[in-house]
Amino acid sequence: MKSLHLLSSSILHRFASRSIASLSSIPRRGNRVRTLNPSFPFPLSTILSRPISSGKVLAMAEQPSSSTSSTSPKHTNRLAAEHSPYLLQHAHNPVDWYPWGEEAFEEARKRDVPIFLSIGYSTCHWCHVMEVESFEDEEVAKLLKDSFVSIKVDREERPDVDKVYMSFVQALYGGGGWPLSVFLSPDLKPLMGGTYFPPDDNYGRPGFKTLLKKVKDAWVTKRDTLMKSGNYAIEELSKALSASAGSDKLSDGTSRAAVSICAKQLSRSFDSEYGGFGSAPKFPRPVEIQLMLYHFKKLKESGKTSEADEVQSMVLFSLQGMANGGMHDHVGGGFHRYSVDECWHVPHFEKMLYDQGQLANVYLDGFAITKDVMYSYVARDILDYLRRDMISPEGGIFSAEDADSFEFEGAKRKKEGAFYIWTSDEIDEVLAENADLFKEHYYVKKSGNCDLSSKSDPHNEFAEKNVLIERNELSAMASKFSLSVEKYEEILGECRRKLFDVRLKRPKPHLDDKIIVSWNGLVISSFARASKILRAEPESTKYYFPVVNSQPEDYIEVAEKAASFIRGNLYDEQSHMLQHSYRKGPSKAPAFLDDYAFLITGLLDLYENGGGIEWLKWAIELQEVQDELYLDREGGAYFNTQGHDPSVLLRVKEDHDGAEPSGNSVSAINLVRLASIVSGEKANSYLNTAQRLLAVFELRLRELAVAVPLMCCAADMITVPSRKQVVLVGPKSSLEINDMLSAAHSVYDPNKTVIHIDPSSSDEMEFWEEHNSNVAEMAKRNRSSDKVVALVCQHFTCSPPVFDSSSLIRLLSK
Repeated sequence: MKSLHLLSSSILHRFASRSIASLSSIPRRGNRVRTLNPSFPFPLSTILSRPISSGKVLAMAEQPSSSTSSTSPKHTNRLAAEHSPYLLQHAHNPVDWYPWGEEAFEEARKRDVPIFLSIGYSTCHWCHVMEVESFEDEEVAKLLKDSFVSIKVDREERPDVDKVYMSFVQALYGGGGWPLSVFLSPDLKPLMGGTYFPPDDNYGRPGFKTLLKKVKDAWVTKRDTLMKSGNYAIEELSKALSASAGSDKLSDGTSRAAVSICAKQLSRSFDSEYGGFGSAPKFPRPVEIQLMLYHFKKLKESGKTSEADEVQSMVLFSLQGMANGGMHDHVGGGFHRYSVDECWHVPHFEKMLYDQGQLANVYLDGFAITKDVMYSYVARDILDYLRRDMISPEGGIFSAEDADSFEFEGAKRKKEGAFYIWTSDEIDEVLAENADLFKEHYYVKKSGNCDLSSKSDPHNEFAEKNVLIERNELSAMASKFSLSVEKYEEILGECRRKLFDVRLKRPKPHLDDKIIVSWNGLVISSFARASKILRAEPESTKYYFPVVNSQPEDYIEVAEKAASFIRGNLYDEQSHMLQHSYRKGPSKAPAFLDDYAFLITGLLDLYENGGGIEWLKWAIELQEVQDELYLDREGGAYFNTQGHDPSVLLRVKEDHDGAEPSGNSVSAINLVRLASIVSGEKANSYLNTAQRLLAVFELRLRELAVAVPLMCCAADMITVPSRKQVVLVGPKSSLEINDMLSAAHSVYDPNKTVIHIDPSSSDEMEFWEEHNSNVAEMAKRNRSSDKVVALVCQHFTCSPPVFDSSSLIRLLSK
């Protein structure tokens, strides 16, 4: 979950003192959520609550769903006309759902009743639980219909709506998650809310049915107080979430210290036993890895070798732990959402596109630094999973796969992880003579292997089931079985392929085939970077399933096809504006800040790794549109929305770098990168915008740097006196161009820009004459008909030209 920065403690205290809810956490697998119990009305004492049994909830969640029935559905509501997979999942609930829109708002005003707003997404396990327990219940449906207007929102389709009400829940109660359940006034002000609610009273706590009755009564008897609370909540959130800069730039001290402060804070939470930062549940937060690698590079450059080595070892140990763990899908590739335990073993099984893109990038960085093919293998494993399972025929990349699925065809119940887990007997049957080797390698046990932590399987959901995990060194295991490492790896690959083929016969998890611009931007970046970084692998490198031995050049084709899909289907050539997502056509929602920022990053990486000049032109064009639509020119930084939709009550300036980086952090880095590509007033404008953006979040960077690791990197980047520029001049048809581009990207350096220019292309020369005449002049002076010339420029001077990739690598490694 991507959190928003919370209200200050004083505001939170005043805000919370006027709330009508108390917080109770529920220990459970699945989404990291808390359930909140309102007290009604204000003068009455708070309803005390105790945790309910996860086991009971899971049992209830496994009840048959109406969607599995072969007969015609008994109910159909307005959601049947929507395109969102999540809304369509609820189209046959007995609940009289409305999509977010004026029809629902008008109905609430006309009937003078509150709104029940339920927000989730199609691969959300606990959203499924609440649907089965409550939204398919006729009694609940009647309570909702009689006293509320019920609205369903797909938070991936409308992140702007989600941010408003998630901010309310997080600020008031200190936690949040999905499903998000919020009660609103007819004018959309939040009254009370929470996350998942069980259907019935239990363990001294109210269930959803009781809650509905209490909200109805409070609306009748204490409406004025509720309305004042809602108005106050929005006013305070609006102040807290739209800060302005106190100056035009960050103080020098904050800029230079932010990275080291964040690194120290992260280091204090480093898990030396299993890797990663923090305790269970463990989320793969790639922005933390990016920050630590950036810090490692700075330490190394300043001669602090031992400190650099210590930071590097933390990062590599964490990357290895994630790759070896059960959160990594060893059979099919890619990563599940997070690990419920501290040892990266038992995951929450959904797979999200934004994780795949970011993780591929940090494993590529790991390879660029170490040249260890373990890291390039994992990057390939992720990208090959996406190529196989997650790309539309037209090139757009799908958003997610569900955690839940049926155990077998005809089953009436979905279970979490059913597609991915194995019994020991199944492995014996499939792998025969290699079963013992495989089982020892992946810690497979007859009794089930989810026993590494008390948090792995507290309710014995996976008895006799195994989540594959690697716990032993490859070379030691090969020696134990008297095999060469290469032969041992070959056997494991053959075993994984056999299990994959068997797994294909199982009912697949639901695929959310929305194509989201922001998440595609993250993946365009990783595919483009892989196309050059992976060319540094030794020629003798062998890979085994699920890696399919793709040529690195294949990856840039995927990136270009995805970018072309977005341009062809989600971009208006006249207005130059993006739409947010696509499924059977563009969504109703316009693009948000993240869509522009993440796509610009992807396009810059696509260009820098050998893509055509058209991608760089588009990135510059999109940055202009982003500034026009989202930039607060008076206060600094970017709002998350355009501010044109009156139903979205808050324009948020988001800074938190969570599971996804914030749009402001990514934008700050984009602006620094663009300023190193163009020259003159345009470059100065980019830098001034970035400086003012960072100044908005100065307090955050000083006092809670660990919440904004990517923004810390941006704060440091802007202090670098002169970003390194690698300029490659030569014909694009030259065989050497790929070698030189690969050499340029083979050395890890986040403060580097790669520019390539073909002097024989009038289109390219015209672009550089307009945007950076220095580059155009370099192209003219170093033009050659048969070779590529490389120059490394910094501090307004360039190195003597070099003409081969090995010389360029030596130059960049200094």
